[in-house]
Amino acid sequence: MTEPIVNPFVNPFANPMVETIVEPIGIQNLFLGTMSGALVVLMGAFYALFFALGRLHGSIALNWASLFSYVLLACAVYVLVISLELSGIWIGVATVMLIGYFLAPRAIWHLCVGTHAGDEAELNNGVSR
Repeated sequence: MTEPIVNPFVNPFANPMVETIVEPIGIQNLFLGTMSGALVVLMGAFYALFFALGRLHGSIALNWASLFSYVLLACAVYVLVISLELSGIWIGVATVMLIGYFLAPRAIWHLCVGTHAGDEAELNNGVSR
């Protein structure tokens, strides 16, 4: 008498009467998701760079470049969500990511300005460290 083969990857608590069918995404959507994920990182870096340089030099053009980079970042996140067919909590994660990418460079800028606020006064008075 042979014992039945037990599949170790099957959930033993799953209801066998309910079928859950998850269709895999196509290779094109996977490639598009990979490229848009790379664009998210790249545009986030450009946004932070242009934002910091725009504030540092007082340049309106760099400020516009930072906003344009952020718009491209938001478009890349949209393509990422659509191409990978994300839903539910993952749309919330993408939204929190967009908010974080927008607020983080601003918070870091204020932190740097606050940290170095007294440095200029010390340099003007001839005080060295």
